[in-house]
Amino acid sequence: MTDKGGDVLMLGLLLLLPLSALVARRLPLTHIIKMAVAWTAIFGVGLLVATAMMRGNLTVSRVSEALGLSNQAVVGRTVRIPMAPDGHFWTRVSINGVDRLMLIDSGASVTTITPQTAAAAGISTNDDLAGTMVETANGTVISHSGTAKSLAVGPIRASGLEVMVADNLGDTELIGMNFLSGLKSWRVEGREMVLEPNPQP
Repeated sequence: MTDKGGDVLMLGLLLLLPLSALVARRLPLTHIIKMAVAWTAIFGVGLLVATAMMRGNLTVSRVSEALGLSNQAVVGRTVRIPMAPDGHFWTRVSINGVDRLMLIDSGASVTTITPQTAAAAGISTNDDLAGTMVETANGTVISHSGTAKSLAVGPIRASGLEVMVADNLGDTELIGMNFLSGLKSWRVEGREMVLEPNPQP
């Protein structure tokens, strides 16, 4: 059976339970058809996303961007970032001119990126092969230190920022406390994170 045929079969099996429940409730036919279309759309989108992620065609970053998780609003020099449906704060970041979607993680002491981003941004590591253990909200990762000439979140820019390069982050890169602590303030207001930079010298 082809992958496409298998996907269709899986979708059909997933729809069988809710459709049988609707029929058992003896609802009007028009209502059953409307619900069937809705469930088909829900399961279809879920199946497409899951299949694409398993095949490596879709990454967390792409899903986040497609869902609008990175739509931060810039007010003056202050950046307001809405909470994503997953309860986290994701933001668009420029690292040495390379754009990435990153998770703001106050549990990470240092901003942490993948080797792929480090290579794209021209960041080389400068410590031994053993690396350094860094605590993040998702656990401990082994990283190698480097320096980003420029890291910008909207109009907020840090120069010469230390970053850690870790190959076991998956697709999630982190803005850590070494960036946040350089701000005038950062806080959560309701479902928004507010980043306020220091005044320009």
